[in-house]
Amino acid sequence: MKTYRGKRTEQGCEVTVHEDGAARPLALRLDLRNHSPTGFEWGYSGSGPAQLALALAADVLGDDERAQDIYQRLKFKLIGSLPKDGWEMTEDRVRSAIEAIEQERCRHPG
Repeated sequence: MKTYRGKRTEQGCEVTVHEDGAARPLALRLDLRNHSPTGFEWGYSGSGPAQLALALAADVLGDDERAQDIYQRLKFKLIGSLPKDGWEMTEDRVRSAIEAIEQERCRHPG
C-alpha cells in the first residue's frame, strides 16, 4: 500500500510516495491540468491544493479521466484541511475520500 507524505522545505512543498520500501516524488501532473506550475500546496483551497488533489487522485486511481472528474471536490474534502507543517496519509484514506465524493454525486447529480 502506498503512503503519501507532504512536507515543507526551503525549496517549497514536497510530496513523496512511499511504497514497498521505495520513495519517489509525486508527479505534478501538469499534463492533465496546469493549476500550479510552481508546485503543490495544502491547508487551504487554492491552485496549489488543486494541483495536489489532481496528482493524488491520478496516482491512487490510475485513471486520469476519473481523477479529473473528482479532484476539485477532493481538494475541498481532504487537501484543504491538511496541517500546514506537514502530513502523512495512506492510499486507503485518499481512496475513501474519492469514493465518498462519487457516492455523493450519485445521490445528488448535477
